[in-house]
Amino acid sequence: MALKKKFIYDFLLLFVPTMFIWLTRILFATCRVDYKGFNNLEECEKGSRPFIAVFWHYSVFFVMHFCRGRSWVAMVSASKDGEYVSHLLNKLGNETVRGSRGKGGLKALREMAAHMQEGKNAAIVADGSKGPALVVQAGMILLASRTGAPILPFICAVDRYWAFTSWDRTILPKPFANIIFTCGEAMQVPPDIRSKDIEVYRLELETRLNALYLEAWSEFGKEHH
Repeated sequence: MALKKKFIYDFLLLFVPTMFIWLTRILFATCRVDYKGFNNLEECEKGSRPFIAVFWHYSVFFVMHFCRGRSWVAMVSASKDGEYVSHLLNKLGNETVRGSRGKGGLKALREMAAHMQEGKNAAIVADGSKGPALVVQAGMILLASRTGAPILPFICAVDRYWAFTSWDRTILPKPFANIIFTCGEAMQVPPDIRSKDIEVYRLELETRLNALYLEAWSEFGKEHH
């Protein structure tokens, strides 16, 4: 029985990411995307240091599609479900580091820092793999302080979408949807930040992300997703 379960898991691990890539490629090809504030991304890409892209978990499907071929390094949950995401991102041309707040988080941050020292840009889900939703976790503040990398906030809003019954109401745009994808101004964290100051910058990043969130969704007459 255990062997059968392993076979099914290995098969799905091979099949699901490949199917997801092709289906979302077709889906997003029908959508209209309005990119806002991407001069902020261009300025960071011209800089001498890598940057840390952060976004809310609900928009993970579109962000993964956006990241294809960018050769970023992403932090992915160490759970079994995270294995699917890791394989998917690898197939899209990105590297992954496994870890989360509850499992291997500090080790994952050290690995992320090592990749960034080699010039890789990083991508981290701001509210983590388990939430709470729209609440920034502190790990990326520590990573930005240790590496000197600016933090770039990204927000996605959609006029027509399916929402999953997950803790964050993950969304998947419907065919021919209008999408707003916003990149906010880069946020710098001082080097060698002290523990008592991490919360200050965590709250600042959370405020920036949620301000962009409200602005983007208001374009479609909504207060939230």
